[in-house]
Amino acid sequence: MRFLKIFLLLLFPVTVTASEAGFPLYEMAPDLRDKASLQRGAKTFMNYCIGCHTLKYQRYKRTAEDLGISESLMLEHLVFDPNTRIGDLIVNPLSTDNAKSWFGAIPPDLTLYTKLKGSPNYLYTYLLTFYEDPSRPFGANNLVYENVGMPHALLELQGVQQRRDCKEVARFNPNGSAMRNPVTFEYITRTLCGDELIESGISPLELVQGSGALSDEDYRKVIYDLTNFLYYMGDPSQLERERIGGWVLLFLAFFFVPAYLLGREYKKAFH
Repeated sequence: MRFLKIFLLLLFPVTVTASEAGFPLYEMAPDLRDKASLQRGAKTFMNYCIGCHTLKYQRYKRTAEDLGISESLMLEHLVFDPNTRIGDLIVNPLSTDNAKSWFGAIPPDLTLYTKLKGSPNYLYTYLLTFYEDPSRPFGANNLVYENVGMPHALLELQGVQQRRDCKEVARFNPNGSAMRNPVTFEYITRTLCGDELIESGISPLELVQGSGALSDEDYRKVIYDLTNFLYYMGDPSQLERERIGGWVLLFLAFFFVPAYLLGREYKKAFH
């Protein structure tokens, strides 16, 4: 029975739908065929994440080949250490001692992070839900990972988000339309607070307008591209494996016919 359970978990992996802190995860659909998105995600990672996080199970050369980036452009724009060669692993010079001293723990390697969490939804939501918290060492906290030990690395792009205890939210009719007052035609709202707000799937965060370089829509695109890139990192051969698998299934389908006919003739001859 134990081996059966393990087999079923491998065959049908569990997808995480909520974070450790109980906040529901946003959905994102990765697209490994969108090379432009993967290239933008690689650019964001190398500019904002490589200082602390590594991709130590992947090489620059393989990444450049898969993403359609020439080796010269990769070395010129996405590799910042002049001593790094195209065949090297994607690591950084951050020492273990410094990492523990600065952050209290070693920042995790992100090569397999989306696979570890079951889906890219966890990382996508995590990167969107940093908020201002003066009580934390780096002045930031997170709805997905409460009391997170890292700063908001993309703060200059997103801007400052502040957490509200309560929010005014619209009421909706059974058909999905917003309810209005029949006399004044104003929208009818209700106040949600605390856990009730989060359980309703409504973010308690509000963005301080003008505090970031990007609009909310543009920032979400940046996070989509970054998450898409890290999803690719978790299984760089996925598209190639799917392509080969299609040819294998096609071969088996064609092979089945002569194999079946040969088996039938064999039964006639010997039985």
